[in-house]
Amino acid sequence: MTIAPQSPTLAPPAFLELEITGKCQLTCPSLCYAKAGPTEGHGSMTAADWKTLISEAAAIGVRTVQFIGGEPTLHPEFTALVHRALGVGLNVQVYSNLYRVKLDHWTLFSHPRVSLATSYYSDTAEEHERVTGRKDSHAATRSNIVQALKRGIPLQVGIVEVFDGQRTAEARDELLALGVRTVNVDRVRSVGRGEVHVPSTSDLCGRCADGRAAVMTDGTVTPCVLGRFLNTGNAKTDGLAAVFGGQQWADTAASKPPPFVATGGCTPADSNDCDPAQTPACDPAYYAPHPTPSFGEPA
Repeated sequence: MTIAPQSPTLAPPAFLELEITGKCQLTCPSLCYAKAGPTEGHGSMTAADWKTLISEAAAIGVRTVQFIGGEPTLHPEFTALVHRALGVGLNVQVYSNLYRVKLDHWTLFSHPRVSLATSYYSDTAEEHERVTGRKDSHAATRSNIVQALKRGIPLQVGIVEVFDGQRTAEARDELLALGVRTVNVDRVRSVGRGEVHVPSTSDLCGRCADGRAAVMTDGTVTPCVLGRFLNTGNAKTDGLAAVFGGQQWADTAASKPPPFVATGGCTPADSNDCDPAQTPACDPAYYAPHPTPSFGEPA
């Protein structure tokens, strides 16, 4: 059956993911969509470039920016960039591994227009650390999840199913018992270190370019972080308004497949119908039962 392309959505996205660094304390050897790690850098976008982009995003109608990486808090200008976003009226979500959190970052996360998101892989340290590649990461992330909840910071958690037998159901139950209100489960996608075949739109949820987009560390604009193989222009050289008003963006929006719908409704691993963050982002839907696996990762 041939699927007719959807009509392009030429309005600028309301939700914009900003991949400000490739540096991360973790390696996630089997799934990191960004191929991030301790030896990676911050890319060619300077702090001034990001500040200009954030101001432009607010001017063209973006409502929420999500700071991602790598680990976004490792960018030397992370705090300044969040303040720029808040200063121009944007809502902010920070997708952090919550491995290490500075005291001043807790203050920043407590701002009424800031929310947090993180990833958690198992209720056991052995399984979680098998995914992250960092021996002490389970205890650190779990402790900081508890700290975020104590501080009343809006938090959502995504669980990625990486290997057979992984205790994802137990991890979800644990998080809900701790008080996390939004816990979503996804499978690995064929992007980054999870790539086992040439990435294609079949690895995506079908909602890319529909109210959302992402900007990479070199300014490349893509429909989402998992759709980074779909280059729609460069914000550093051309500006966001030109990219979202351009033919590449329109063609990408028109050619993507219809959104996938899981049994009982779409349950994305990242922000979608995000309660409490209430952001319109979406990562690929989780299927039950699974189709033939394709591999990649949502943050």
